[in-house]
Amino acid sequence: MNSQITTDELNKIDELRTKLLSVIPGLTENSKKTIEEIVSDTLSVEKPARDRFGNLSILFGLQTSVLSVEEVGLREDGVISVLLYFSTLYKNYTEEEIKAKYGEHVLHIINGLTRVQELYKKNPSIESENFHQLLLSFAEDMRVILIMIADRVNLMRLIKDYENNDVKRKVSEEAAYLYAPLAHKLGLYKLKSELEDLSLKYLEHDAYYMIKDKLNATKKTRDATIESFITPVAKRLEDAGLKFHIKGRTKSIHSIWQKMKKQRCEFEGIYDLFAIRIILDSPPDKEKMHCWQAYSVVTDMYQPNPKRLRDWLSVPKTNGYESLHITVLGPEKKWVEVQIRTERMDEIAEHGLAAHWRYKGIKTENGLDEWLNNIRSTLEAGSNNMQAIDHFKMDLYEDEVFVFTPKGDLYKFPKGATILDFAYRIHSRVGNQCVGAKINNRLVPFRTELNSGDQVEIITNTNQKPKLEWLSIVKTSHARAKIRLSLKEAKTKDVDYIKELLARRLKNRKIDLEEHIMSLVVKKLGYKEVSLFYKDIADGQLEPNDVIDKYISIRDSETNEQPAQHKSAEGFSFNASEQAKAQGNSDVLTIGKQVKGIDYTLAKCCNPLYGDKIFGFVTVSGGIKIHRADCPNAAEMRRRFGYRVVEAKWSGKGNNSYSIPLRITGTDDMGIVNNITNIIQKEGNILLRSINIDSHDGLFRGTLQVQVDDNHTLDNLIKKLKNVKGVKSVDR
Repeated sequence: MNSQITTDELNKIDELRTKLLSVIPGLTENSKKTIEEIVSDTLSVEKPARDRFGNLSILFGLQTSVLSVEEVGLREDGVISVLLYFSTLYKNYTEEEIKAKYGEHVLHIINGLTRVQELYKKNPSIESENFHQLLLSFAEDMRVILIMIADRVNLMRLIKDYENNDVKRKVSEEAAYLYAPLAHKLGLYKLKSELEDLSLKYLEHDAYYMIKDKLNATKKTRDATIESFITPVAKRLEDAGLKFHIKGRTKSIHSIWQKMKKQRCEFEGIYDLFAIRIILDSPPDKEKMHCWQAYSVVTDMYQPNPKRLRDWLSVPKTNGYESLHITVLGPEKKWVEVQIRTERMDEIAEHGLAAHWRYKGIKTENGLDEWLNNIRSTLEAGSNNMQAIDHFKMDLYEDEVFVFTPKGDLYKFPKGATILDFAYRIHSRVGNQCVGAKINNRLVPFRTELNSGDQVEIITNTNQKPKLEWLSIVKTSHARAKIRLSLKEAKTKDVDYIKELLARRLKNRKIDLEEHIMSLVVKKLGYKEVSLFYKDIADGQLEPNDVIDKYISIRDSETNEQPAQHKSAEGFSFNASEQAKAQGNSDVLTIGKQVKGIDYTLAKCCNPLYGDKIFGFVTVSGGIKIHRADCPNAAEMRRRFGYRVVEAKWSGKGNNSYSIPLRITGTDDMGIVNNITNIIQKEGNILLRSINIDSHDGLFRGTLQVQVDDNHTLDNLIKKLKNVKGVKSVDR
């Protein structure tokens, strides 16, 4: 036996092993033997593994297993998975061996637990950058979520004496904002309350003990108030022939603290410190009838608050929660919350999924599967980490509203959802064309919030289009994703249409559209983004004819221009005084079928040089422009003006040199400019015409204008520049 395991730990292991075997429902002899073997093998062979908090792993695994069985209804496969994982015995096997020895379900759960725990290796708390992967791991298998909730409850119970307060705080914060809402969503209200209370205990120690002490001090008075309320109600229920029991439940310390903060009052200002629960013993076919009968009894005795009625009998929550909540003016004229439910409903409310698995024929997994699928869809749609957190928390915390179509189909939405959310749930086309709706035959705008019981009929108009501000109107991630997609598609259509419009108008003037000239037009008109330039033309903010005039002006000035003087608002700028220009030389190019002596110019959009694969393009004026075969405009020219494309090839090198721009990006290290210029200066056959580099937030991007004789020389230069420390990319 390993001496590093204490006697106290061994006693706890034996006690928990015995308890675990007794609480697992329907445990087979084979599974019992497997569980015994895992514990025995861990104690006899393995060195005692401990977690980051010093807890003995196998002991922690047994504690988590018992909690998982008793509170969340875990069965054999889940228990074996937990014990294998926390004992680390699974590391001794391949996946195939685990599958053969313990079954496919155990392998699936262990893989899920492993993925989640990988995220905790470097830090005991999940940070936002790992949140995305954590949710994806959770969404793979419901049992992984349940085990991780039990794991966190167990951990929160054990870390009270842990000395590292920073780590304890992070673990507690995560329990509050992730695991408690998860437990709430899955109907595990008891574990949810425990996680919230323990988190408050570690995060706001003084507030926790202040409320705890005051609850203890007021216990007698509270018990007396509960008794004075229950006694007459119980008599009236008995007279009605109902079988039941009643209990008073003091609200959790965390919920009281939240009320104090929300209402900005002291403990003494909180009046609804407790709730009365009437639990009926009813057969399945009479559950609703008996609940409403009890409701009638209570509201006959005490004045109800109609605004505080919550009917989860007619339409249960997604997690299967069923209950009738009312608030009445009780003895001493204080508001009292009364919850009415049956034994079955109470079991589900206390133990969530565990209870569902005990009651045959209760179909709630569909709703939970839908919720998990929604998480998966949001994450896989590529939304950023913070968006994922926001959507996830919204789906966990918000109450639900249920609305109907005119045909009677029922749809569920988070509280605060609007007509527009409803329209997009029906179909993306309906959402895109939504202009309003009829709620209960009353016309309303599409930003109107939905309320439970509404009958909604969407009104559409084919002229309607999604707008950016719609993103602030909708509340569901589904609608938000559809709006973003529609806006993106609309922007693409606008750009394509405007490009075609400008090309057509230029063609009417017998002018070819050249992308590099259009880029200059965009900059000259003050646009930083091309998409905004095209959007303004599409919206009528910019006149196409003015753009055409500007295009012609820039094209004409570029024909006669001297080499541009590059300026940089920030960074480094250099221009060589030496002027050089490639000249058309009939000895250098052969155009068409061995034809020489034709005037040509080199296209500025791709800057071809000797050695590049090239082709010629007959311009409207009759001259020929030479383009590189991989010119960005090549495909468009061949598609639209194939009859004006001619073959061209280099027939000789001649004496020409070529001015070529290079785009360069990288990190702004000390001396980066000197390193770049030194390499160019060492090359005897290369002339640096200009360099313009702009630095921002530790990154730089810029343009080099170099004069070279052929593409071989240029390729060698690019390779050398890419090897400079800090340089990330160099492109023509």
